[in-house]
Amino acid sequence: MPHDDRGRRRTRAEYAQGLPDYHDPTGGFGGAAPAYSALTLRIVLASIGLLLALAAGVYFATQGVTWAVIALGVFALASAIDLGWVIHRKRRGEPG
Repeated sequence: MPHDDRGRRRTRAEYAQGLPDYHDPTGGFGGAAPAYSALTLRIVLASIGLLLALAAGVYFATQGVTWAVIALGVFALASAIDLGWVIHRKRRGEPG
Protein backbone atom coordinates (compact mmCIF):
# COMPACT_ATOMS: atom_id res chain seq x y z
CA MET A 1 0.00 0.00 0.00
CA PRO A 2 1.24 3.51 -0.68
CA HIS A 3 2.42 5.71 2.11
CA ASP A 4 1.51 9.27 2.96
CA ASP A 5 4.07 12.06 3.25
CA ARG A 6 4.80 11.10 6.88
CA GLY A 7 5.75 7.54 5.92
CA ARG A 8 2.59 5.97 7.36
CA ARG A 9 0.56 3.47 5.35
CA ARG A 10 -2.76 4.72 4.02
CA THR A 11 -5.93 2.96 5.14
CA ARG A 12 -8.88 1.93 2.99
CA ALA A 13 -10.97 4.52 4.86
CA GLU A 14 -8.60 7.27 3.68
CA TYR A 15 -9.08 6.13 0.07
CA ALA A 16 -12.86 6.07 0.55
CA GLN A 17 -12.79 9.59 1.93
CA GLY A 18 -10.55 10.81 -0.88
CA LEU A 19 -6.92 11.77 -1.12
CA PRO A 20 -5.79 15.39 -1.40
CA ASP A 21 -4.07 16.44 -4.59
CA TYR A 22 -0.51 17.19 -3.55
CA HIS A 23 0.44 18.15 -7.11
CA ASP A 24 -1.54 21.40 -6.95
CA PRO A 25 0.80 24.19 -5.85
CA THR A 26 -2.19 26.44 -5.11
CA GLY A 27 -4.08 23.77 -3.12
CA GLY A 28 -5.46 25.27 0.07
CA PHE A 29 -4.72 28.83 -1.06
CA GLY A 30 -7.24 31.31 0.32
CA GLY A 31 -9.03 28.66 2.36
CA ALA A 32 -9.84 26.45 -0.65
CA ALA A 33 -10.07 22.74 0.00
CA PRO A 34 -7.52 20.47 -1.69
CA ALA A 35 -8.56 19.14 -5.08
CA TYR A 36 -9.65 15.53 -5.53
CA SER A 37 -9.03 13.38 -8.57
CA ALA A 38 -11.70 13.15 -11.28
CA LEU A 39 -11.24 9.45 -12.00
CA THR A 40 -14.56 8.96 -13.77
CA LEU A 41 -13.73 11.77 -16.20
CA ARG A 42 -10.31 10.21 -16.85
CA ILE A 43 -11.99 6.84 -17.56
CA VAL A 44 -14.30 8.46 -20.10
CA LEU A 45 -11.50 10.42 -21.79
CA ALA A 46 -9.13 7.43 -21.92
CA SER A 47 -11.91 5.28 -23.39
CA ILE A 48 -12.68 7.86 -26.07
CA GLY A 49 -8.99 8.21 -26.89
CA LEU A 50 -8.57 4.45 -27.12
CA LEU A 51 -11.58 3.99 -29.41
CA LEU A 52 -10.62 6.89 -31.68
CA ALA A 53 -7.01 5.69 -31.95
CA LEU A 54 -8.12 2.17 -32.80
CA ALA A 55 -10.67 3.36 -35.38
CA ALA A 56 -8.19 5.72 -37.01
CA GLY A 57 -5.51 3.01 -36.94
CA VAL A 58 -7.81 0.59 -38.77
CA TYR A 59 -8.67 3.29 -41.32
CA PHE A 60 -5.02 4.14 -41.99
CA ALA A 61 -4.15 0.43 -42.16
CA THR A 62 -6.68 0.02 -44.98
CA GLN A 63 -5.11 3.03 -46.71
CA GLY A 64 -1.57 1.67 -46.34
CA VAL A 65 -0.17 4.53 -44.23
CA THR A 66 2.23 2.57 -42.04
CA TRP A 67 3.69 5.47 -40.03
CA ALA A 68 0.19 6.59 -38.96
CA VAL A 69 -0.75 3.05 -37.93
CA ILE A 70 2.36 2.84 -35.75
CA ALA A 71 1.79 6.27 -34.19
CA LEU A 72 -1.87 5.51 -33.47
CA GLY A 73 -0.93 2.11 -32.09
CA VAL A 74 1.41 3.77 -29.60
CA PHE A 75 -1.34 6.23 -28.68
CA ALA A 76 -3.86 3.41 -28.27
CA LEU A 77 -1.42 1.48 -26.06
CA ALA A 78 -0.85 4.55 -23.87
CA SER A 79 -4.61 5.09 -23.59
CA ALA A 80 -5.16 1.44 -22.66
CA ILE A 81 -2.48 1.57 -19.96
CA ASP A 82 -3.94 4.80 -18.56
CA LEU A 83 -7.45 3.33 -18.63
CA GLY A 84 -6.32 0.21 -16.79
CA TRP A 85 -4.48 2.22 -14.14
CA VAL A 86 -7.40 4.59 -13.52
CA ILE A 87 -9.84 1.67 -13.26
CA HIS A 88 -7.44 0.06 -10.76
CA ARG A 89 -7.42 3.25 -8.66
CA LYS A 90 -11.22 3.52 -8.83
CA ARG A 91 -11.68 -0.13 -7.77
CA ARG A 92 -9.20 0.41 -4.92
CA GLY A 93 -11.68 2.87 -3.45
CA GLU A 94 -10.54 6.32 -4.46
CA PRO A 95 -13.46 8.65 -5.14
CA GLY A 96 -13.88 10.61 -8.30
